[in-house]
Amino acid sequence: MTRHLIVAAALTVVPGSVFAQAPEPPITDTRLTVHTLVREDIFAGFLQNDLKRMERAEKNLERLLESRPADRPNVIAWQGSIALTRAALANEARQQAEVMKHYQRARDLFEEAMRLDPGGVGVFAITGGSLVSIADRLPTAERESGWELAYSAYQRLWKLQGEIIEKLPLHHKGEVLSGRAQTAQRTGRNEEANAEIDRILKLLPGTPYAKSAQQWKDDPSSRARVKVTCQTCHAPGTLAGRLAEVSK
Repeated sequence: MTRHLIVAAALTVVPGSVFAQAPEPPITDTRLTVHTLVREDIFAGFLQNDLKRMERAEKNLERLLESRPADRPNVIAWQGSIALTRAALANEARQQAEVMKHYQRARDLFEEAMRLDPGGVGVFAITGGSLVSIADRLPTAERESGWELAYSAYQRLWKLQGEIIEKLPLHHKGEVLSGRAQTAQRTGRNEEANAEIDRILKLLPGTPYAKSAQQWKDDPSSRARVKVTCQTCHAPGTLAGRLAEVSK
């Protein structure tokens, strides 16, 4: 597997049932990427408000900062995802001072990760994917700036992966293309969004991505409520799946 395919899975979505089944992450197992070790606990936080799982990921990320200095940009980006989730939760609890504190921390962490690794596919996948998943749960001003940062992240992903996009697995290809479409639409770049929708229909026919894209194309008014992202899962990328694979 190429480096592009490994790190492109950074924000892989996994089935909801996996959250309950995920084993204790073996943080010292260097056969597993930092993405595999923390991703499901972080997803449990922002998809299911499971703060216990998210706090476990938070502690594990601190340990990984010390044990895997070469992975610092990815670890910091995941810390940004957790801070972003805390901002959304604070907004839903009407704790505006906490929103600003956590949102600014998320921005600072994402920007530090991108500065440390400007060619890191994983960093931009984490940044863009986290914001696409969470930005709409923020107050208006933070939501708008969050979508702009997400747009920038997907633009960078395209520069890094555009030439190999057709060779990527369905989930990775679909999430890059749909992320570009979603962020363009949310930031008012409608011509770009239309172009990405056409690209999805061309490159991903018969897939859930194409189904959502067709709905966008047929009914432009649906774009504010229908997401084209997060349409497939990538079960082989789960912690349990990878543990089974490396233990063969």
